[in-house]
Amino acid sequence: MESRTIEQFQGKTILITGATGFLAKILVEKILRVQPNIKKLYLLIRASDNNSARQRFTNEVVMSGLFNVIRERMGTIYLSSLVEDKVLAISGDISKENIGIKNSKLREHMFKEIDIIINSAATTNFDERYDIAMNINVVGVMNILKFAKSCKKVKMLLHVSTGILSEKPFFMGETLNKKYFLDMDKERSVIAKKFKELGAQNATTKELTIAMKKLGLQRARLHGWQNTYSFTKAMGEMVLGHLKENLQIVIIRPAIITSTYKEPFPGWIEGVKTMDSFLLAYGKGVLKFYYGDPNSKFDAIPGDMVVNTILAAILAHENQYSQEVAIYHSSSSLRNPLKISEIMLLAFHYFKQNPWANKDGKTIKVKAPMRPFSTMATYRKHISTHYLPLLKMLKFMNLVSCHRYDKTYINMKKKIYKAIRLTELYEPYVFFYASFDEANTDKLRLAMKKINMDEVLNFEPRCIKWEDYFMNAHIPGAVKFLF
Repeated sequence: MESRTIEQFQGKTILITGATGFLAKILVEKILRVQPNIKKLYLLIRASDNNSARQRFTNEVVMSGLFNVIRERMGTIYLSSLVEDKVLAISGDISKENIGIKNSKLREHMFKEIDIIINSAATTNFDERYDIAMNINVVGVMNILKFAKSCKKVKMLLHVSTGILSEKPFFMGETLNKKYFLDMDKERSVIAKKFKELGAQNATTKELTIAMKKLGLQRARLHGWQNTYSFTKAMGEMVLGHLKENLQIVIIRPAIITSTYKEPFPGWIEGVKTMDSFLLAYGKGVLKFYYGDPNSKFDAIPGDMVVNTILAAILAHENQYSQEVAIYHSSSSLRNPLKISEIMLLAFHYFKQNPWANKDGKTIKVKAPMRPFSTMATYRKHISTHYLPLLKMLKFMNLVSCHRYDKTYINMKKKIYKAIRLTELYEPYVFFYASFDEANTDKLRLAMKKINMDEVLNFEPRCIKWEDYFMNAHIPGAVKFLF
């Protein structure tokens, strides 16, 4: 199927967690396409039992358009046979002991067989409930590390994370603002204390969710992180570095992951990502402006390049054990920077050439350039000038007991405060001017070039022509696969 295969993966047994996630799907497809002679792919999937896990893998992964290249080149029968022979979907959950694998015989078999573990399971919501983020991104990492130590043949544990500008590992207790020592036991006790308080107040599920989201952001910002996601992922890295013992740990830190650049075909995407919600809202005529500095860098990296970085790191470290945790960034801000204003201009050109129609069938005409709000203060001023007076009028009408205005008032109030909350959450990403360090990743590129794997495992962002990528791959892909 490919002119080149990854010979080093032949006969290997690999465990991948979070196997129904966007990145893991691309990873599974790539492995099966470039090395069908692997021994076994164990895929950990959240499901009630192994049959349900298998069904979920078939429905959500194999039947997706992502596998069309293998299906078209080799046939449906070949793909079914390959999956049946090489892939074992397992019901599990990394937030639980033994990563949720209840069958002891299966666990023992895996302990004897597995060569490589790739942990891509995570909750990636920026403002996730603190208890959920802690259980998956921190406790889950502890569980997968413990599982890896029980595997007799494991050569490495590769962990997908998110990070800071420097390609350096976190150390236990380190904080970004250097003000406090980060005590994970204390963080877990803070969560337990909050649960106790909310229980005493007979809080509803909705009130619990709101409180836990607020708590996560408060604790993250106390220690210098922007959001609950990056905070808990950093704690997960600390766990790996502190408790790894003699296990080889490799960490990949991608920037904002976008649709595929080339493999298995350009523009495949799943799940609305950070940028796409704004692009598609603009195309629908809902978003009239954007918030942020037009000259701010938007660090995007296509999903297949992240996968290629993962596979390259495995090749580089498989037989070169290092006591140090290896960190690789997968980003574009250093080698091929992209500005927010460039993305919005490309969105304007795309939707001008390919306009959507509204529910009445009328063509939606987009306007350009959309006016940016360069600070949070100007954005709040815009809200108070244009929306709050209308909100006050609707509130007055509500007081005279008009049900229609009552409902409109509530909906508009929700939208306004949601817009403000999202703006505050994404603020650090739309006022970003730095570049992620890629010294280690650059060495990895050279290493792949030396063994003639740089084409099979291309993760060089300089080759991306952003205009062509957005106009002919990413935006059309988002329109096709997301809407």
